[in-house]
Order: sequence, then C-alpha cells, then structure tokens
Amino acid sequence: MNVTARLSLKLAPADLKSQPLFLCIDDTMVSKSGKKFEDVSKLFDHAAHNGSNYLNGHCFVSLMLCVPVWNRNRISYLAVPLGYRMWQKKESKLELASAMVRQVMPEFHAQKNIIILCDSWYVKQNLVSIVDEYENLDLIGNARADSVLYDLPPAPTGKKGRPAKHGRRLSIDSDFTLSGEKAGDYYTGCRRVLTNIFGAREVMAYVTCTGKENGTRRLFFSTIFPAQLQIFCAWQEKAPLNQTGSGWMPYIPLFLYSFRWNIEVSYYEQKSFWSLCAYMVRSRRGIEMLVNLINISYCAMKLLPYMEEALSQYRNSSVQEFRFALSEQIRRQIFYVNLVQHVETHIKSMAVIKALRRLCLGETA
Repeated sequence: MNVTARLSLKLAPADLKSQPLFLCIDDTMVSKSGKKFEDVSKLFDHAAHNGSNYLNGHCFVSLMLCVPVWNRNRISYLAVPLGYRMWQKKESKLELASAMVRQVMPEFHAQKNIIILCDSWYVKQNLVSIVDEYENLDLIGNARADSVLYDLPPAPTGKKGRPAKHGRRLSIDSDFTLSGEKAGDYYTGCRRVLTNIFGAREVMAYVTCTGKENGTRRLFFSTIFPAQLQIFCAWQEKAPLNQTGSGWMPYIPLFLYSFRWNIEVSYYEQKSFWSLCAYMVRSRRGIEMLVNLINISYCAMKLLPYMEEALSQYRNSSVQEFRFALSEQIRRQIFYVNLVQHVETHIKSMAVIKALRRLCLGETA
C-alpha cells in the first residue's frame, strides 16, 4: 500500500500540492459457493439481489487514495485503490480500516489536508478517533440520521456550579434551516454541533433533503471547517464543487464527500472486468495476496498514463480500454519480433522486414 501511495503522490503537480487528498474507506463482499475457503462465513449484504440479504463468502475492507491532477485545464482527482484486507471476526472492520490508515499516514506527513471519506458504517468512535492522532487528518462522513446532536455550550454565566458541556439536544428535522435553492439535487442546511461520536470536539453537521418541506433527510459530519480548506473550486472538473459562489462556501466539505463514489466505481470495475471474485485459492493469506495482486495490476493501468507521456492519450480512457490497447501493442510486438527472427534466419529478406514494420508498427516507407 505504501509504495502505491508514494507513486500516486508523485503524480500531483507542484501547483496542486496544497490541494487536499482523500482516503476513501469502504468494504465489499465476494460471494463463494464453496465452504472450504478459509474464513468464509455468512455475511449480511444490504445490496444483495439473490432473494436474501445474506450470502456465503468473504468481506474485504479497502482503502483508496484520490490525488489531484490536471485534466484538460481542470482539476481532476485520480482514484487509486491502495489495497485490500480480508475481514476476520477476531477484529472489527473499523479496527481493520484504522490499521490501514495508520499504515499509510507516514507517506502524507508533508501534506496539509488528508481527509477520510466514509459512509455511515464507519462513522463510529473506533475509526473517527484516529483523526486526533494526526494534525493533518480529518474526516467527512455520512452518519445515521438518529445520531445524537447537541448545540454548542452556552457562554459561562459566572454562577456557581460546573459549566454546561453542551447545549440543548438538536433535531435534524426542526433545527437545521435548509438553503433557499438546491445545491446539486439537495436542499442543504449546516451548523456547528457537538455529538457523542466525536466527544468534546466541535464538528460541522450537514443535513440534506430532496424537498424543501418534506423528503428523507440525511446527516453528514465534517471535522474540517470550510475556512481550514485550501481548494481551487473554480478549477474543479465536477459540479457542484466548481459552481460554488461565496454563499455556498460553508457547504464545501459536504460537496467533497462526492469523491467517495470513486471507490464504488473501482469495486464495479474490478469485479466485472478484473476477475476480483474469481479466486479459487483456499487459504486466507493466498486469497489476500491474489486479490492485492489484481489490485496492483489495476493500479498500474491507472498510473501509467500519468507516469509516461507517451501514454497520455489514455488518461481519459477507462482502465479497461487502456489495458486492451496495451495488450494489443504487446501482442503485435511479440508477433513482429518472432516473424522477423524467422525471416532473418531463413529468408534474409529486407523487403519482408520492411513490410512487417509497416504492417505492425505503422511505419511509413
């Protein structure tokens, strides 16, 4: 993981070094029909489409790094999955994710802002407490809508007794004023709060809703405040981050949460086109090594177009398209070399060699 993170950091141009980096955390499940795989178990999958919410298989926790790069005069974030760890029941997924973050954080000691992006499963004390261990680490995450929120403590009155640790309890339905217009697909409200998850630390709470008066409300937390961010909004590739005016500045941490979707795209691509689920190895160690080997190959296809200028034309292509193009070139090179060796041995014909060069390499006469 550390080597991949180190290579990815080198891709960020000097003028984008001040931009925040994102560490996306999530887990994915791999269904297995066999029962002789090590650590295989019955897992709950809320997204299962097999008629049951349970499947027999493995669960992998993964970590993804998003680094800023220039793409057609816009700032785009290159999403690079750093690695997978198989979940075992002897430790929680939160502990596993925390260990992965601690492993790669030494690579980011020179960065100003590293932001963890995660869904509501990971916004719990076992993981969020890690942001207190590093000065440059923060977290933006979706949270359960029934999370306990408190207003900030009132000013000291000078009276006897211990000062209040927090204010009154808040409700996401009545204590958040939604914006007058939508940002993207949602009306949004925000305020500073205290919550049991983060202890005495003040955080920004965001509430989104599809409708002004009714609709399902979602809750998000951010340990980083808008004033602490240095991000070039006008140069961003995607909306609504690139459309923010001064009135939308308080909502920038919420807009950054959209980068978490990159890890879902990575899961889809690796499962559909890279045979991530097709392993037949039975031991846990063997499975982890094979899954991470597939991930390294996937990362190589992500990084190469940015590391080699000759391959820059594939920066906007999918990983699968670049893999196919690269494999085609390798096949043609092998075909060309084998034929030329045969021709030189038996025919010694320069005319045939030139014809093969034009055919395989596109050289002009």
